[in-house]
Amino acid sequence: MADPTFRPGVHMRVASSRFVSLLAAVVLAAAGLGAVSGCGSQQRAGGSQEEPAQRARKVAAAWHGSAASAAWRAGYHPMGEVFQLPRGGLRSKADMQAYQAQSFVLRGRLPATWPKSGRVAWAGGESLTRPLTGVDESYNSLAGGRKGGKPSLAVTGAKLGEMRVDTSRGPAVVPAWLFTLDGYDSPLKQAAAVPSKLPQPPIKRARNVPGYPLDRLVQISADGRSVTVVTLQGACDSSPNVHAWETSDGVVLSADVTGKKHDGVCTKQGKLRQVTVKLDRPIRDRVLLDAITGRPVAFEPLHGPSPSWS
Repeated sequence: MADPTFRPGVHMRVASSRFVSLLAAVVLAAAGLGAVSGCGSQQRAGGSQEEPAQRARKVAAAWHGSAASAAWRAGYHPMGEVFQLPRGGLRSKADMQAYQAQSFVLRGRLPATWPKSGRVAWAGGESLTRPLTGVDESYNSLAGGRKGGKPSLAVTGAKLGEMRVDTSRGPAVVPAWLFTLDGYDSPLKQAAAVPSKLPQPPIKRARNVPGYPLDRLVQISADGRSVTVVTLQGACDSSPNVHAWETSDGVVLSADVTGKKHDGVCTKQGKLRQVTVKLDRPIRDRVLLDAITGRPVAFEPLHGPSPSWS
């Protein structure tokens, strides 16, 4: 591992209603906050603590040259949007609201049959065969299991095609469902190739490091020099910071808070925050890792539908 660095990020507040429904699971399962606890994460409750930078170094060292690293680099892992709006985007505020609210209605027939697998292809000539998500499952992820509302977007048909997706190995052309929307000349695309399973991390989850696990990756900048993630902030914690420990083949992110807003008893409530972290050099094909869990930070869209595999 060459030239490791440890850099702070810049926090930005998230204001998205879809995070509210995730909050209980994130707070109770991921962060492990008790019903009533002291301010800060559970890892601060007692016992010796490991410094975030020390933990990041351990995670980077464990991944370097590991079987998990090889599996990650050999797989298909989306690192950007797996939905593509019609050419030129949605034409009205009402249509955008419907898309973000997953308000769709089906006014046509979906294909009855489709291939069970398809080819993911990278520019360098490498390719990978992956199972395909069925058209019904893909449509249900668009509609969120609901039957539409007002306003709503009408789907009149679908066919299997292709789209470009940013992945951990660079841009790839992947099989995609092309949904025809009433009133639009070009389709709404959804990637159909199922991502490879995330490899089992070569290091155990940390139990004595301040901070919380990261919730998701939501964006990598066009130049690859910054990443935007979502992390948890306890009810009494001050604004979170995310630090990046960079090596030649990985970027380990540590989410922590700089202090607490006030003394006293805190509840299990928490907030999810969006944090953008600047990197020393473009991320390219380096694996993005969470320091506490030791796992890759998975991509999930911030607004609109989520793919059926997320």
